[in-house]
Amino acid sequence: MFCKNCGQEIDDKAVVCPHCGVSTQPEAPAAVKTNTLAIVGFVLSFFVAIAGLVCSILARKQCRERGEGGAGLALAGIIISIAEMAIALLYFIIIVIVMIGAAAAM
Repeated sequence: MFCKNCGQEIDDKAVVCPHCGVSTQPEAPAAVKTNTLAIVGFVLSFFVAIAGLVCSILARKQCRERGEGGAGLALAGIIISIAEMAIALLYFIIIVIVMIGAAAAM
């Protein structure tokens, strides 16, 4: 094989290039920072849906702009918040219908 730094031919089993001293092992990828707002938005989506939705939308945008991790958490926060608000709206509609029916029966 050839050294990725100096281009000299080296032994296939070499750990370090004998010509320039650079490691022949592949470098580990750098850890990607997780967006904190994505975590906050995900957690808030279970307790305060509208706040979770806002935080998750902002976090998703930040993840794209900054190249941070956490876009999946932000998306989950958006989905959970929307589902929770839809369920709350459904409960409200059911309660109103039941109350109107009870008032009409009197």
